[in-house]
Amino acid sequence: MHPVANHLIQLQELTLIRDEQKISGGHLEQLDESIAAMTGQLPAAVRGQFERMNRKDRVVITAVSDGGCASCGLKLPISLVQAVRLEREIHTCPNCARMLYYPEGLPRRAAPVARRTAPRKVGISRFSSHSLMIPDLSAADREGVVAELAGKLAAEGFVDRADVLAEAALRRESIISTATDRGLAFPHVRGVEGGGLALALGVSRAGVKFGAPGDKLTRMFFFMVIPTAASAFYLKLLSGLTTSFMEADARKELLAAKDPEELWKALCKLTRSAIR
Repeated sequence: MHPVANHLIQLQELTLIRDEQKISGGHLEQLDESIAAMTGQLPAAVRGQFERMNRKDRVVITAVSDGGCASCGLKLPISLVQAVRLEREIHTCPNCARMLYYPEGLPRRAAPVARRTAPRKVGISRFSSHSLMIPDLSAADREGVVAELAGKLAAEGFVDRADVLAEAALRRESIISTATDRGLAFPHVRGVEGGGLALALGVSRAGVKFGAPGDKLTRMFFFMVIPTAASAFYLKLLSGLTTSFMEADARKELLAAKDPEELWKALCKLTRSAIR
């Protein structure tokens, strides 16, 4: 990958993490310092472009997916796709002006196709399914939890390459943990193209050390795969989940679920008012 593109991807991830932290709280000063330092390391022309675009939209650099811009969906000329893939310089989308990169080696959404006759989905069911519920995780550590949830997403045909997905999620966790002090964690991977946002939920009855404040145990894990185009919506979903499980009684209801169907029903009921 072009070194400037790689730098921009890392910088963009930090700006998106900062938006996450505004919802869950903490680490803002540390992130601001890192963002300022990385921005200052960009070539002057690219830095100006990044700062102008970042004021309007956090997604400044985006993947080429299926021959198109992953953010705006424009089908790109074959010559432009090849130029991006060669990585000799930074190219931009002729429609949305975002900078482009070619996502070699990243996991992809398998995107099950909904039947036209299927009823319209609402709420959390737009992003998840009872088949993605694990009411009793067997893993006892952070790596195991992430691998188990990534494996579930792959086994149910929502994504490919569970090992690559798990590795990417752990890289994200190594920056700042997604675990909160209420026993919730939101591991995720951005840039998983090929379909919409997908969510798997796993519950650990014993609890796992996942990097929560005060080293508290985490018991509920919402693992999300996020295409570039859904980066902004992901923050709304994160806010909705955080609001839904603010109260201890709601969290206890998830913990009490004995099988995937019961966990799914509890998740749908508890998120009904916050996620539409």
